[in-house]
Amino acid sequence: MSTRYPFTAVVGMDDLRLALLLNAVSPAVGGVLVRGEKGTAKSTAVRALAALLPEVSVVAGCRFSCDPAAPDPQCPDGPHEAGTASSRPARMVELPVGASEDRLVGALDIERALAEGVKAFEPGLLASAHRGILYVDEVNLLHDHLIDLLLDAAAMGSSYVEREGVSVRHAARFLLVGTMNPEEGELRPQLLDRFGLTVEVAASREPEQRVEVVRRRLAYDDDPAAFAARWAGEEAALRERIVAARTLLPAVTLGDAALRQIAAICAAFEVDGMRADIVMARTATALAAWAGRTDVTSDDVRQAALLALPHRRRRNPFDAPGLDEDKLDETLEEFGGGSGDDPEPEPDGPDGPDGPDGPDGGGGGGGGGGVPPQGGEPEGPAGRETPEQAPAEASGEPEPAPAPGAGRGERAPVKAAEPFRTKVLSVPGLGEGASGRRSRARTEHGRTTGAVRPRGALTKLHLAATVRAAAPHQRARGRSGPGLVVRRDDLRQATREGREGNLVLFAVDASGSMAARQRMGAVKGAVLSLLLDAYQRRDKVGLVTFRGSAADVALPPTSSVDAAAARLELLPTGGRTPLAAGLLKAHDVLRVERLRDPSRRPLLVVVTDGRATGGPEPLALAARAAGLHAAEGTASVVIDCETGPVRLGLAGELARNLGGTAVTLDELRADSIAGLVKDVQAIRRAA
Repeated sequence: MSTRYPFTAVVGMDDLRLALLLNAVSPAVGGVLVRGEKGTAKSTAVRALAALLPEVSVVAGCRFSCDPAAPDPQCPDGPHEAGTASSRPARMVELPVGASEDRLVGALDIERALAEGVKAFEPGLLASAHRGILYVDEVNLLHDHLIDLLLDAAAMGSSYVEREGVSVRHAARFLLVGTMNPEEGELRPQLLDRFGLTVEVAASREPEQRVEVVRRRLAYDDDPAAFAARWAGEEAALRERIVAARTLLPAVTLGDAALRQIAAICAAFEVDGMRADIVMARTATALAAWAGRTDVTSDDVRQAALLALPHRRRRNPFDAPGLDEDKLDETLEEFGGGSGDDPEPEPDGPDGPDGPDGPDGGGGGGGGGGVPPQGGEPEGPAGRETPEQAPAEASGEPEPAPAPGAGRGERAPVKAAEPFRTKVLSVPGLGEGASGRRSRARTEHGRTTGAVRPRGALTKLHLAATVRAAAPHQRARGRSGPGLVVRRDDLRQATREGREGNLVLFAVDASGSMAARQRMGAVKGAVLSLLLDAYQRRDKVGLVTFRGSAADVALPPTSSVDAAAARLELLPTGGRTPLAAGLLKAHDVLRVERLRDPSRRPLLVVVTDGRATGGPEPLALAARAAGLHAAEGTASVVIDCETGPVRLGLAGELARNLGGTAVTLDELRADSIAGLVKDVQAIRRAA
């Protein structure tokens, strides 16, 4: 077994270490979600925690780690006899992103259940993690239904597996830790709320701390065993402190004053539901026990708020987690006095003993991995050609001022209009992509549409089809009792139809013809609305912009809708309209993505007024570029941004060349009176 990096050797990251230790003291806190950039030792810190947990006493031979002092009466391996206890280290179980439902919750042998009437159950990762740690790296990339199962088990302390009326239940109490890089996509707010605490981590910007990170990592890589031995004393001391805090926890008193402060803080920050109040109460109690006290102070309540509330403050997917600390202090002062009124002295540092050879803790986000982030946001290209000003002047709309330092013809970014609920745009046909909420697809979850012979292990039994397949052979098989004689060849797998997520690629016209302030604000509002819809439907998104003389990939396909919204906000306008270049760039992006993820079907959304300028025969070039998408069957929608009393209808012509449909900004709204078709398939039928 490889030697893990010691927990006490992690440099900085005080908030992360505190949150992990509080959950080790009181698993009822509800787990930790660690958000941060790549290379910040998120995984290292979580894996190191397992070595600090005390050993657990288990019933010998029990696959579900029952406690000998209080065995689970419904344990599938029970009932257990007395005197069969053994001890083992607490486990840390990792859930891979690509895990199946059966791997997570366990698999039930349906064939034996039908033929023999026995519950042959193979435990999953939830059973292995019972009374230990369940760690999910890149939890934001896990399928939604798996996250739901995981969080349900964490909340209830048990897992249920049901297959066609045959069910198994077992205990599943564990410390849940998830890590994620927000650049790769966010979790839904409902799932964020299910994590007790959330911590933001970032690499330190202090040179001395970064030096210490590298020094310790190189020493560990050279000789892991010797490095761990150097920190053995600190690890043992921290382990003893965890045991002492666990012992003290039942004696901690949460007074009415502290409860009023907790309730007032949650109300002041307009947190939805009551889960935040409960988590704050449990966290404040664990903080008191960790500090060796039996009374909860205002300092405990304040620290609990900083860990439990930031991720519950998000009101829409584009809001960054955070908490106004001045407002927090004002609320604490108003309801019970500030931390200075507390009789107790400040507790010792929450992260355990500091290391002997380096700094330990410069704020809440030190970098344990020492990998700095890559550069800043790329700037949009400066326009070099004279913009088309005629459409804006004809409409009488005011022109935005040029951006400071911008190239000739470039205008400052315009703020997006308020987003709205959009009509549903979907890809025609039946796909087989990742689970989502946009287009029809064959999925593991959804309504049953038929039955087939299983390929490999049976996962979803079609009971009626199985009975029909076995019934004609009962006499030949010598059936004599009430049970059905079922063979492997009789089993039928249910086929199901649900929804998939798609790749929604936006090609946005940022030329001078779109530069009028009111029009571009409306266009950005429409794209922002579609991004919000893509977030809710679990799509990947990409952004191509075209202006001046070329097109650029402003954002390669990603699961992070937040990143797309940020790039859209900073999008400048100006220059000519290279429509063909934009369509060709979108074609290149989709070609690469088909190779990377062939099962994810694309939806191309072109946002333009249909004008094309620059070069010889720009409209003919655009028509030929659109034909490439039509030839490959790419589902397309053109958002027609043309305004004014005189309209050329060029966006509609572009949609016909793409083999898609054109939608005006007004028709895009879900509450529009216009009877717009809701998906691209309708236009295909008409054609």
